[in-house]
Formats: sequence, structure tokens, C-alpha cells
Amino acid sequence: SWKRWFKAVVSTQSTGECELFEEIQIGNERYNKFTGCPKAKTCTLILRGGAEQFIDETERSLHDAIMIVRRAMKNDSVVAGGGAIEMELSKELKSYAKTIHGKEQLLITAYAKALEIIPRQLCDNAGFDATVILNKLRQKHAQGEKWMGMDITSEDVADNFAACVWEPSIVKKNALTAACEACCTILSIDETVKNPNSNYKAPSAMPGM
Repeated sequence: SWKRWFKAVVSTQSTGECELFEEIQIGNERYNKFTGCPKAKTCTLILRGGAEQFIDETERSLHDAIMIVRRAMKNDSVVAGGGAIEMELSKELKSYAKTIHGKEQLLITAYAKALEIIPRQLCDNAGFDATVILNKLRQKHAQGEKWMGMDITSEDVADNFAACVWEPSIVKKNALTAACEACCTILSIDETVKNPNSNYKAPSAMPGM
């Protein structure tokens, strides 16, 4: 019978179980929903919105968040987010620049100043006063509180490591490496070639011709 054939072909190891199976409708589409799967390793996320641009932006943000979690699981080394690690690196580079003489001091100081763009941009995105937040962060980091970063919930600064606002270390390393490589590529360009023919405009035809 078909039951014997089914048991012989399909084993219990290749099948699963769920507590509830139902068919639901979301908008104009119908979906099969499995609930209470003890061995489930995947899931499906349904994104809905009023405009295609909103859906694309939500998908991009969700993908970035998932990739950050994936990298954090593969690389267990994390640092505090919210601009905390950038402010700490900036402080250390400014201190190190004072021990260097010559033009190298200017380069290191400029690099330290560039790192402050990250927390400044975070403040601008959240609608905070970047000048006030950065001054507080500089003070806290000068006092040795290296994990102090921007707190978006209280519009202030906080210990982001204790608040579980983390970022994988490898993400920061890759970002700094990519930024340095891009800067070196730009600085290596010593001349640009301009094609005069691209700006040439043909004279208009004479009236009546």
C-alpha cells in the first residue's frame, strides 16, 4: 500500500513536525504558516509597505542587521558602538601625535579628527546637538571611560558596552582598512586628464539653412 511505500522511502529523520499549521492571508497573498517547529533553523520575513522605496530601504536595513549578527557570531570579539570606539581611537591618536615631530604629526592629527565624523553623523541622523554630545564624549574618554558613546534613547552619552550596544571588531577593522585604502588611492592621483572635445558644442545651424 502507499503507506508502506511512504514509510520505506521517507524516514522520520527527513521529516519534521510542528504544533500548528494554518493558511493565512496577508493582503492579496495567501501563505502557509508553520508554528511551533522544534528543529526549525530558518524563517521567512514578510515585509509590507505603502511604497516600493520603503520596502527596499527596509530590506536593506534588515539585511545589514542580519549580517552584523552573523559576523558577531563568527567573530566573538566586539567593541562598543554608538561612536565609542571611534572617540577612543581619536583620543589615542591625538596623544600619540604629540610625540611625533614633523609633518607626520599633522597627518595623525587629521586622521584622529576624521574619526570623530562617525559620532557626529550619528548625532545629526538622530537630530541631536552634535557639538554638545561630542564635547561630553571627549571629556568622558579623557577621564578613561573608553566605552562611552552616544545614547539615542536619552539624548546623552552612556556606557554602550554595559548597555549591550556592540559592534563586531572585524567590521571596524574592515571599515578603517577600506577608508585608508580609498584615501591612498585618491592621494596617488597626481594629475587628471580632461578631454576638450567633451566640452565642445557644435555651432547651431544658421536660420533659413
